[in-house]
Amino acid sequence: MLLSLVLHTYSMRYVLPAAVMMGTAPTYVLAWGAWRLLSALLPTRFYREVDDRLYTIYQSMVLFFFENYTGVQVIIYGDLPKNKENVIYLSNHQCTVDWIIADMLAIRQNALGHVRYVLKDGLKWLPLYGWYFSQHGGVYVKRSAKFNEKEMREKFRAQMKAETPMYLVIFPEGTRYNPEIPKVIADSQSFAEKEGLAILKHVLTPRVKATHVAIDTMKNYLDAVYDVTVAYEGTVDHKGQRKLAPSMTEFLCKECPRVHIFIDRIELKDIPEEQMYMRRWLHERFEIKDKLLIEFYDAKDSKRRNKFPGKSVHSKLSLKKTLPSLLFLGGLTASMLLTESGRKLYVKTWIYGTLIGCLWVSIKP
Repeated sequence: MLLSLVLHTYSMRYVLPAAVMMGTAPTYVLAWGAWRLLSALLPTRFYREVDDRLYTIYQSMVLFFFENYTGVQVIIYGDLPKNKENVIYLSNHQCTVDWIIADMLAIRQNALGHVRYVLKDGLKWLPLYGWYFSQHGGVYVKRSAKFNEKEMREKFRAQMKAETPMYLVIFPEGTRYNPEIPKVIADSQSFAEKEGLAILKHVLTPRVKATHVAIDTMKNYLDAVYDVTVAYEGTVDHKGQRKLAPSMTEFLCKECPRVHIFIDRIELKDIPEEQMYMRRWLHERFEIKDKLLIEFYDAKDSKRRNKFPGKSVHSKLSLKKTLPSLLFLGGLTASMLLTESGRKLYVKTWIYGTLIGCLWVSIKP
């Protein structure tokens, strides 16, 4: 009985963060929607500036829970610049927390509002969030033959025309590396072997299309590419086999003590322009990631495991950067819910905001 109570209490540690993050979404969408209408007659640049500030507020609140609340240690290796830049962020992909890792790095460069994602098409149907991500500059893509290169280029050109700061997050593997689905890993390795590419153990064979379109379209707009490798400590079982990376729920339940992030800043001049050569270059970058992860998970010397080679910094996020956003959005939401008219508006925002969002993304890709 006592054990069940303890386990239940432990599993509930994610409820408060989830309730606050989802509960403030209608408030955020209302504030953003009001600005969207007010800025309709203004140059796009003005809309983007305020939108980025609003996004910074919301994501700072998210980071309060994922960093300050969980107490996770963020260990950074490599060369993360202190100043914001226009970049493409390429990372291995293993769980939904990977999205938050990009935020963790961006806030340390004062570029949190500039984070935009290349996302798989199905995510555009997420209530409220799916629609908003596209409005914030996110790009939804379909796989393989359905990939629309022309449409993607047009979106990036529009972003550049509006002088939109760019911190574009791409996961080139196209899907998550999941040790519990060995068929996906085996298929990825078979494809690499067939194409004469190195077989990778801890990452999937990357797809080049979205990366090539993004870099090729914005090559004169970008400052650099960040090649990011992420490892979550505590994801190896007692047999030494790699386990599934933590979900957002598990992460909020404080099941991940440390996140290790290796950053390699790459100049655009060092990246091949033609897709065929960029494909080879991208695979070589993932070979480097694979070697880093082999060292992290499989090093024969146990003292070398659970860390990347080279110097590292334990980077702690100050409450000054996150708590004010939590109090601001939480306070606005609470004030709405205290009145009957506010509660009605809140519910209508969830319902009609979701319906309008789904209609919008179905009409405008």
